[in-house]
Amino acid sequence: MNKFVKWLKSSASDFVLFVLILVLANIAGRKAFLRFDLTTQGAYSISPASRNTVKTLTEPLSIKVFFSDNLPAPYNGTAQYVKDILVEYKGAANKNFSYSVFNMNKPENQRIAQSYGLHQVQIQEVKNSEVGFKQAWMGLAIIYGDTIEVIDGITSDTGFEYNLTTKISKMISQADTLAGLSESDKITLTLYASEDLKQFRINGYDSVASLVSDAFSKVNHKNQNRLAFITKYPAGDDVQETADLYGLQLFKWKEKDGTEGKGSFGLVIQHGENFRTVPLSIQRSLFGYGIAGLQELEKNISDSLESLLSKSTQIGYITGHSEADLEPTDGSELNFKKLISDMYEFKPLKLEDEDIPANLNTLVINGPKSEFSQKELYKIDQFIIRGGNVIIFQDPFNMEQGNYYQQPSYATIKTGLNKILAANGANLESNYVFDENCYVYQQQGYGSIKMYWAPMLQKKSLSQKSPITKNLGYVIFLQPGTISFDAEKAGKNIKMTVLAKTSPKSWTETQDFQLGPQMKAPYDRSREKEENIAILLEGKFNSAFDKAVEDENSNAADTELSTTTHLMQGTRSGKIFIAGTAMITSNQLINADGNEPIAMFVRNIIDYMNGNTDLCTMRTKSLSLSTLSNINTFLAVAVKYFNQFGLAVLVAIAGFIMWRMRAIRRRKIHIRYNPDDTRDSEVSKE
Repeated sequence: MNKFVKWLKSSASDFVLFVLILVLANIAGRKAFLRFDLTTQGAYSISPASRNTVKTLTEPLSIKVFFSDNLPAPYNGTAQYVKDILVEYKGAANKNFSYSVFNMNKPENQRIAQSYGLHQVQIQEVKNSEVGFKQAWMGLAIIYGDTIEVIDGITSDTGFEYNLTTKISKMISQADTLAGLSESDKITLTLYASEDLKQFRINGYDSVASLVSDAFSKVNHKNQNRLAFITKYPAGDDVQETADLYGLQLFKWKEKDGTEGKGSFGLVIQHGENFRTVPLSIQRSLFGYGIAGLQELEKNISDSLESLLSKSTQIGYITGHSEADLEPTDGSELNFKKLISDMYEFKPLKLEDEDIPANLNTLVINGPKSEFSQKELYKIDQFIIRGGNVIIFQDPFNMEQGNYYQQPSYATIKTGLNKILAANGANLESNYVFDENCYVYQQQGYGSIKMYWAPMLQKKSLSQKSPITKNLGYVIFLQPGTISFDAEKAGKNIKMTVLAKTSPKSWTETQDFQLGPQMKAPYDRSREKEENIAILLEGKFNSAFDKAVEDENSNAADTELSTTTHLMQGTRSGKIFIAGTAMITSNQLINADGNEPIAMFVRNIIDYMNGNTDLCTMRTKSLSLSTLSNINTFLAVAVKYFNQFGLAVLVAIAGFIMWRMRAIRRRKIHIRYNPDDTRDSEVSKE
């Protein structure tokens, strides 16, 4: 016993205890470990959207990873990144998530990869000072139920998390529209039909509840009986309240005793605080009043349910005003359409002839050149009032090319959209914004040409708080116009965010300008200031119309019943994005691969407006770029050479200083404790 106590007090026991602690720490670390991502954009951790996606898996999902061993740089870093990020997915997921890494040196694993549709990719390798090429496996397969998706040719970690999460989300959505809802979480379909409306002998009014119930039963059966149907009969004060809340039809009439009667009618599908109004209304015809929307009731309920539960995949694309063609007649492809095709689909809409479908949450107005009718503007206005989102890309001028010997002319575009925007504090100005901080083009015979009409917006010109622009290092706009905003006119219910603005060295022109090498910056620099060229409005919007456009041409005095669905104030929060140029969606700026910063900017707008906010930062994690702006040539050269040689010189100077300090310290110690020893040459000299 005494020997054991003595051993515990010896240095040998300390070493044994140290080794034991290390072993126990490693065992504990296998089960519980911490990772810290210190990068600014969180490049090595997954976003909340990815966590939620894999945390709520209801069926097994497995990922098969096929990467060759001994990949050369930088591909070996990509392979390690993929494996590290899958560890993050695994840590956030429930028991239904799994992944496995295959040894690609085995022929059977190569055959498995080929069976999933993966292929070897050619990568560059530097070996023995020579550049060569080799074939490598760099892909993965995702299996969820009977569905298989692959991501092949993963040669870079840029956008990997975004691609993986969107593919998983799409697979889950296809497998189960109602994934994530508990069994007790019911969605309510409510028919609002005031009893007092029966006195007007509306055709089909007595049977509308039965018809809605039949359509509901079919939709409910297809959706695992997760819906509930209710009929309510608004009366008294409830009439106005429900009409204002859901945007239902509101009817007014005079009773026999001279008092005003009110009634409301409509169909609403609701989950929590979110709701959609299903197309069903009372319309007047030559034969009296009748119910419109009964023939497509089942489809409309299904579309509204899809819009309510899932983030919209279909986006309305307004046509009829010379907007950018989705299908160009020259056989080319609009890269803007291709850019969003992995998650969204544009649905062309000609508002003069058709209404906005119930399942659409977002409209895109891309470069119109002619005026909207009041009827069209009113449809857009009420779509926004009811919580819809609108994306506007608007050029200030239409370039009209003359003959070969003439310069093009620029005619102001008047669409009427400013009527809607002005009611909410915004205005598209009829000018071009030019910027000294712009794209510089190298042209033979001219040298460097500053394209003042193509502002280069660097980080400080982009909103660092909005997920749309947060991680973008720079963005190039083309021929933008100014967007002004009046907060007082907008009111307290609307929030405005400047997403993009030009530098303080920018100016505007409204006439007498030509875009070409001869353009110069203005002599009067007092004209230069920042200009807003892309803004985002969010909140409950104001209507630009006092009443429904249809009411203007109706003869209400000849009818005993007047009705309107017009709303003056937003019932739900919506979003309006406004860019002072449509050129940023053209093939001039968005390439076929969609990997330019401006393409990321446009795609982030689409995602943000459709509720996929997390995808914005996920997609642009590794795109943040710190650039030097507004500095003179001498300073730029100085910074360049400092990065190349300055750090090495500083290290050498620091080393020399440390060497001298140590020598001086050694000499002081020598003099203090052994002054008579002359063996030190430096001491003997003193």
